Formats: sequence, structure tokens, C-alpha cells
Amino acid sequence: MDLRLPSSVHVFERGWLSSNNILFSGEGGTALVDSGYVTHAAQTLALVRHRLGERPLERLLNTHLHSDHCGGNALLQQAYACHTAIPALDAARVAAWDEEALSYRATGQQCARFSFDATLAPGDTLQLGDLPWQVLAAPGHDPHALLFYCAREGILISGDALWENGFGVVFPELAGEPGFTEVGATLDLVASLDVRLVIPGHGPVFGEVGAALARARARLDYLAADPVRNAQNAVKVLLKFLLLERRALALEALPGLLVSIPLVERVRRTLLPMAPHALAQWATAALLRAGAARIEEARLVDV
Repeated sequence: MDLRLPSSVHVFERGWLSSNNILFSGEGGTALVDSGYVTHAAQTLALVRHRLGERPLERLLNTHLHSDHCGGNALLQQAYACHTAIPALDAARVAAWDEEALSYRATGQQCARFSFDATLAPGDTLQLGDLPWQVLAAPGHDPHALLFYCAREGILISGDALWENGFGVVFPELAGEPGFTEVGATLDLVASLDVRLVIPGHGPVFGEVGAALARARARLDYLAADPVRNAQNAVKVLLKFLLLERRALALEALPGLLVSIPLVERVRRTLLPMAPHALAQWATAALLRAGAARIEEARLVDV
């Protein structure tokens, strides 16, 4: 399988607290797609500086504005004064810095305030790494998310719309808005493209796109059959994110911590009707079963 990237495209695979970053160079200038989480911003800057050397970072673009994809924006703007482009449908929220509408307050996550110079919308075309890229809509995980597709190279930058094994939490459904149908439509769009390899928001670059789409559709069918499953997945993901950020959490503090996150509390009241301590016990057990955490000295510790 050919997973080679053009020499003008470099991927920093970051893990799960920070999204992957895609750095472009070439005669047409330099650019970065997605900047990771705010607590990793200094590391993002160091990675970019190491790769670019004396060259400046001229442009910054975001597939979507969840905190793990744009948390490094502010520091990169401070360091480089880079021209920044964000999804058009989020422009008013960023201009007003509405942390509720941008999901940061709802998810209990952080994001340093940043500005923008331009917007991106489906149908736009870009030049990144001396290659032409199409901007495509990718609603579902985030209603305003975008894909970047280079037909010449068969490369798709998918954000959290498609991973090698699934996709991001379907957040709109948790707020009472449609999301499952939109995920399906995005997967259909990806299937219609001639994609050789995918650069996902998390995880390694992968080929075998048909197999990944089949796994994603099976996952979607499973979640859509019972919305409680999507709610349970969201609680697990948000708790794991806190663990990734803080490394360890006191067990006795978990009930209060979870219900202090507005989205988790909404889910608890509407889809997972259980007392806060019961929800904390359930979420802890779920992470332990998955091998994503361990208990050590009355603390839940990241693995």
C-alpha cells in the first residue's frame, strides 16, 4: 500500500489530547492545518519551528474549532502573525469569542482566544504545499467541520469526520440536534472521492479507505440504533480527555467534576438518568475495562 506523502506535506501525529497537525511547505509558502490543544501549544510551536527552521509559518487553517484542533492558534499567531482561516459558519462566534457557542464551556475544555483573517467554506479551493485542495463540508461530529481534498494526489484531510477506526463523538445529537444522518452523508461524500490515503485528525495516516468507511458505517449504525450509546460514548470520551489533560483525577472528586461539565450534566439528565456518583462509577469502570485508565492511590490515572 502506498502511504507516501508529497515532500511538501509533513504530518505531526500527536495522539488524542491534541489533534494531528499537517505542515505544508514549498515554493508557494508554508501553512499548518490544525494546531492541537492549548496545553500542548508550546510543543506545537516547537515542532513547527524545528521543521521550518528559519522559514516563517505564513498560514494557519482549521478543519473545525473543537479545542483539540485550534488550541495552539493563539500561540502560533503570537509567534508568527500567521494569516488564519477558520470555518465560515464559526466566524461570528470567534469574533465575539462566545465560549458557550464554541463548545469550550460545554465540554469543560480550554482554548486560548485567537483571531482570524479569512473564512473557509465548501466549494473553496486552496493551494497548500504547491498542491490544489478542495474544501468540502463534513457535518456530523461538528456541524461546521470541513474536509480538505487533493484530487491530484488522492489525499484527504479528514479531521474527526473519519478515522481509521470510526469518527468523533456525534455532539449535535447530545444537544437535541440531528447528527447521525449528517455523519452518514459525510461518509457517503468520502466514498464518492478517489482517496488514496487519509490524514485523520487523530491516529496514523492510513489507506484502505473502503475498509475504514465500512467500520465507520457499522459504528454509526450501532450508535444511531440507540442514542444512549452515543451519550455513553461522549461521557467516556470527555472523562478520558480530562485524564489526558490532567494525568490523574481524585476518585472522590469525579462526581462533582463530571456534573460541572454542562454537556455531561445535560446528558445525565436527559439520556443517562443516574445519580452523579453512579455516573462517575460507571464512567470509571468503562475506562478501566477499555484499558484507558488505572486506579492508583484513590486516583484515576491516565494510561
